[in-house]
Amino acid sequence: MGEAKRRKELLGEKYGQEEQIYSWLPLTKSQAERFVKWTTKGAWYGIGFLIVYWLLIRFVGPGLGWWQVT
Repeated sequence: MGEAKRRKELLGEKYGQEEQIYSWLPLTKSQAERFVKWTTKGAWYGIGFLIVYWLLIRFVGPGLGWWQVT
């Protein structure tokens, strides 16, 4: 008997289904990886926005007379 058949008999209905991170949390490993990917990308967009906003306030704003920087 091959390893795949043995594993199929052992797991039964769960054979071929994705494994969950925790039994009480209905979240699979691929969903968790996708979540990490999205949040990482969102964090980088946030950092980029923060830099652009800082440049706008620090250099462009005073040049246009929006704010007085001492």
